[in-house]
Amino acid sequence: MKRFLILLPIILISVHLKANDTIIVRKDPRFDLLTDKQAEINKRTSMITSSGMYKGFRIQVLSTTSRDQANQVKSDLLNKFSEEKTYLQYHSPYFKVRIGNFVNREDAEKFRLKLNKSYPQGVYVVDDAVEYTAPE
Repeated sequence: MKRFLILLPIILISVHLKANDTIIVRKDPRFDLLTDKQAEINKRTSMITSSGMYKGFRIQVLSTTSRDQANQVKSDLLNKFSEEKTYLQYHSPYFKVRIGNFVNREDAEKFRLKLNKSYPQGVYVVDDAVEYTAPE
């Protein structure tokens, strides 16, 4: 009983003191600028692969075991679509001919429709690391 009488005033005083505390936080507006800049940096770096290239899309026109056929298709692509870069990759045992550097899948799909007119045998969009210079 004696302990209860000692604890009761201490509890009442502590509850009363907590009720009167007020904290006012003033945020520096420069933190919003820093947060926005960091969000933009994070967005850019999430698009970059470990090799320093961007995550994007290319259009695969051919996958064959014949090097001559792959080189022929690559040269045809260079002649028909000189504004886009073409790539010849070797993944054993296949030679793959790809074209374009697209950051958006929608852009790659639009270009794929153009390619389907010339190469109707299964042209499709693939994920790849692409060459891209981000606007500043």
